[in-house]
Amino acid sequence: MRVLILAAGYATRMYPLTKNRPKALLPIAGKPVLDYLLEAVSAQPVHKVSVVTNHRFYPQFLDWRSQLPDPEKVQVFDDGTATNETRLGAIGDVHFFLERIGIDDDLLFMAADNIFQFSFATFFRFFEEKGTDCVARYRLDSEIALRRTAVLEVDENDKVLSCVEKPQQPKSTWACPPVYIYRRETLPLIKAYLEEGNNRDAPGYFVEWLIHRRPVHAFLFSEPRYDIGDLASYQEICELFEARKGVSDGTGSTGFA
Repeated sequence: MRVLILAAGYATRMYPLTKNRPKALLPIAGKPVLDYLLEAVSAQPVHKVSVVTNHRFYPQFLDWRSQLPDPEKVQVFDDGTATNETRLGAIGDVHFFLERIGIDDDLLFMAADNIFQFSFATFFRFFEEKGTDCVARYRLDSEIALRRTAVLEVDENDKVLSCVEKPQQPKSTWACPPVYIYRRETLPLIKAYLEEGNNRDAPGYFVEWLIHRRPVHAFLFSEPRYDIGDLASYQEICELFEARKGVSDGTGSTGFA
């Protein structure tokens, strides 16, 4: 299993905070957002963790990597873009990575602006049991929020029947966050998807395309997922994690360290 974290966006909705600093390296309760993702997957049987960023922020990610306890376990790649207008998009960056590395492993990839608190070991077991490509899902009751994410329909065996990115009329309350495990046999299809001229950005579009070609199953989790989408959500998450950190150290983390 290889792990790919996508951190090449420019987070223009969070300007001026992210104009000269990548969202993935913003601090939450004393450590960068990206550290939470690394901690979540580091205890799992993965070969290596790779991060794809852009040319503008590449030096900052190299500096971040140099300060890790074991920097050799993490690779950082520069996708060559320097502006929001020239960005490759999430699927474009996955393709960039695959072309650069040529991996022959299953691949877990996820966006760097989310913090997940479910067990990745459980997600991995689900993937092995199903023997198919897998996405994640959780219940989201807000229709407004559902319109801003990918929404799934699934059957009684967790098989994905439909996936619509940012639907105007959501058909279910199953939200699909940006975390996926794709089998090695599926990875070449990303190039085929892009060659057809499909959307290069939101990963849900690829899921929507893929389910008509291969079975995909959806892992259900109920643990919190924190999406750093704008300045307001970032501030809320900071306040929540600071409060929890204060409780755990007696000043008034609970498993985030």
